[in-house]
Amino acid sequence: MTVFHERVAASSGPLAAEDVTTLQINVGRKCNQACRHCHVDASPQRTEMMPDDVVDACLDLLARSPRIATLDITGGAPELHPRFREMVVRARALERGVIVRHNLTVQLEPGHEGLPGFFADHRAEVVCSLPHYLPESTDRQRGGGVFDKSIRALQALNAVGYGKATGLVLTLVSNPVGAFLPPRQEDLERDTREHLLRHHGVVFDRLHTITNMPIARFESWLKRADLYDDYMARLRGAFNAATVPGLMCRHLVSVGYDGRLFDCDFNQMLEMELEPGLPRDVRSLDVGALSHRTIRTGEHCYGCTAGAGSSCGGRLAD
Repeated sequence: MTVFHERVAASSGPLAAEDVTTLQINVGRKCNQACRHCHVDASPQRTEMMPDDVVDACLDLLARSPRIATLDITGGAPELHPRFREMVVRARALERGVIVRHNLTVQLEPGHEGLPGFFADHRAEVVCSLPHYLPESTDRQRGGGVFDKSIRALQALNAVGYGKATGLVLTLVSNPVGAFLPPRQEDLERDTREHLLRHHGVVFDRLHTITNMPIARFESWLKRADLYDDYMARLRGAFNAATVPGLMCRHLVSVGYDGRLFDCDFNQMLEMELEPGLPRDVRSLDVGALSHRTIRTGEHCYGCTAGAGSSCGGRLAD
């Protein structure tokens, strides 16, 4: 048992899952960007991609598991997977919600210009990474020129109805540009909303703040900058037991591009598979076997429970 697990158990009881209502699939590590904070270590040079038999197994699991309400598709840039659109279409045909973790700039890659219309046609929720509403901050984290491309992509999403109270949900995600916790979600959402509308005519539905996880590329940067120990101390010191009920791992199973199963996308990147005795691969999964399971944890889990908390759905506590 990890120190983190013991701390959670002492404050709110052992950390265990409830029913699985979200199937999150990481379809590969290939991306058109190489962001400094990326916990997936994705880049244009990566070649890992979910093979057909794993895609088929994920879609079959969705079809025979009515309790799974949402298919959450991530990457890399998930749109670069050759069967990405098929996944969205088939999930929507099953009347499941679809969330796409979208980096915005992939819209400008050859062959992907029609993504806003595709998203709208199938009423996918689009969750977009935008570290900050100022160009210099976003470009420092994601690369030169990314902010301007992101604005063009947001304007294209607005043009098909996203963010305009049409039921087409546009969510922005902001990660801190540096080794510190996110600001208050309400404050950053207000400031971002005002700035993007005034300067770019961009509207959106909501903004989520997410803590940078001390793993993969961000961990390497922290260590090079001699900030790792200070950052971890900050996360541990900001532990908030009130965030535990909302942790994404309690209602989610994460599927790697190779079909292996994990409690969350962060554990996946650390090769921390489910606890021994639980199913190992999506190809043979009965999702009911994952309800009420014990969740594997590590020091990185403080990133989800620090301050107001952080998950794929943003802040966890008031």
